[in-house]
Order: sequence, then structure tokens, then C-alpha cells
Amino acid sequence: MASRGRALRLFKLLHRTRQQVFKNDARALEAARQKINEEFRKNQSETSEEKINELLKIASDVEVILRTSVIQAVHTDSDKILLIPRKDLLQDNIPYFDKPIKKHES
Repeated sequence: MASRGRALRLFKLLHRTRQQVFKNDARALEAARQKINEEFRKNQSETSEEKINELLKIASDVEVILRTSVIQAVHTDSDKILLIPRKDLLQDNIPYFDKPIKKHES
């Protein structure tokens, strides 16, 4: 029974993530909604605890990948694309140094 609760929480989390990731893109929102619902319905009658845990792990991994790796893009011209990253994806740029900086000991 505990896995049913986890499945419902993951289902809701996937839908919330879908809404954030594909914000303002009706076609992508609908496609993701259909895919999430299809996958959960397809495995709804699964009774093996091992298989359920494996499917929940996959769903959790998918949510993390969606949240951390997907960026929206819009074709602005025939050869130009405008990227629209979410604020939670932006990170501070840290310069790369070939040689480590030596710390002076006092």
C-alpha cells in the first residue's frame, strides 16, 4: 500500500514539473501529460513489489532529468533559435583555471 502512495506523489510531482518545464508551450504540455498518464495507466495493475519499485525509480529519474536538463527553445528565424532557460537552471559562471591557485600561508 505504501508504494501506491509513493506512485501518486510521483505522478503529481511529474505533472507539476511538466507544467514548470513546458510553461507557455501548449503542445509540449499536452504531449507530456498524455505520456505521463499513459505510462502510469499501463503499469497500474502491476503487483510485483520489485517491479513497482523499479518503475518508481524510473519515474523519479525522469522527473529529475526534466527539471535539470530541459530548456525551452523558440525558432526566431530560419537559422536562429532563442533559448529560454528557467531561473532554477541558471548557474553562476565559474572560470576555469589550468593551474591551481597557490594559497599563501602566513
